[in-house]
Amino acid sequence: MVSVSYLRSPQAIRTQAQYLLELGLADRLHHFQVDLTRLDAVADYVIEIMQRDYPNGNIPFHSRWRHFPADRIAPLLQNLDVWERAKAQFDLVIPSVLLDAGAGRAWRYRDAAGRVWQRSEGLAVASLDLFWQGKFSQMGDLTTDALGLIQLSLNDLAAGLQVSATNPIVGLEGRWQILQKLGQILARSPQFFGSDRPRLGNLVDYFQCQAIDQSLSAVTIFQTLLESLSDLWPQRCVLEGQNLGDVWAYTPRGASASDRSEAVSFLVPLHKLSQWLTYSLLEPLMELGLRIIDLDQLTGLAEYRNGGLCLDLGLLRLKQPQETQRAHAVGSVLVLEWRALTIALVDLIADRIRQKLQKTAVELPLVKILQGGTWSAGRTIAQILRPEGSPPILIESDGTVF
Repeated sequence: MVSVSYLRSPQAIRTQAQYLLELGLADRLHHFQVDLTRLDAVADYVIEIMQRDYPNGNIPFHSRWRHFPADRIAPLLQNLDVWERAKAQFDLVIPSVLLDAGAGRAWRYRDAAGRVWQRSEGLAVASLDLFWQGKFSQMGDLTTDALGLIQLSLNDLAAGLQVSATNPIVGLEGRWQILQKLGQILARSPQFFGSDRPRLGNLVDYFQCQAIDQSLSAVTIFQTLLESLSDLWPQRCVLEGQNLGDVWAYTPRGASASDRSEAVSFLVPLHKLSQWLTYSLLEPLMELGLRIIDLDQLTGLAEYRNGGLCLDLGLLRLKQPQETQRAHAVGSVLVLEWRALTIALVDLIADRIRQKLQKTAVELPLVKILQGGTWSAGRTIAQILRPEGSPPILIESDGTVF
């Protein structure tokens, strides 16, 4: 019997993703074929993008911080000591990540300087403005606390994201519900967020206590987020009375009922937003002087830029190409296969890139390849192939997955 703790581990994400890749190579998937002869071409393309964007080779971590305008972050933190700076960064980046599910092709955000943003960068700037305006705080200051989130109305969020009939966003209500649930979680989880005005930034104190000799495992960060925030997600899959979140049941093509003696064996954990959040908390913790270990145990992100790269450059092929003509539910078998295959293929792409550049995993960790990298390459090829840079497969998102 697979446990909740296992399904909340990076090992489970990687193992189950690799299993689906093996099924793909054996032609036992419902929707995709895998062509590993394209691996070199994909690695070469990603290297080209890495060298275009980071010619000096100094690639930062893949995280939400790359989406904020640098000139907006420095003034936010300049008068804070190192400890309060880390707390403020947590207060900002956690709701920003949770609002970061795909916004859709039509949505735009105009900042106070008149600059127009869209997609992930637009959501980052919008969430930064909401935070700067004190919309996540009961006191109207630069914190994110329980009561501030609970008091934020759907209309407040819609106004903050500049949503209108002519500027629609995908999953507005789902995003608002996540923030509401986040406020409720803060209020009832003093072990993570404190009891006196529960605040996201108090997670910094928790992680400091978890560190051993100033070393903190990335897996500890990830599993803490999954444990503390599990009630955020819609109850799609429950095990041992606990909500699993971004975990999905899967049956391979050609499997019979007798093959499924234990349905839980066919659960595929992906945990995209939780890993994206983990990556986004690393830098504030490192600035405190903590050393992050076990970083290589985290996986690539099961989202449409990495997945689009694999599909657009031929590592993956749809068995029925007409599937690109309609949108697919986020819980559909097609989307599940695509996302799981993406995780496994990003590992292969990363290994091939390191071979070509003669780098070790320490010198060029996955978190930098994602940034340098597969995510940027996926966006670039999408912009070349399709108007507005949309992904090759359209997804009906509720704002709670990716």
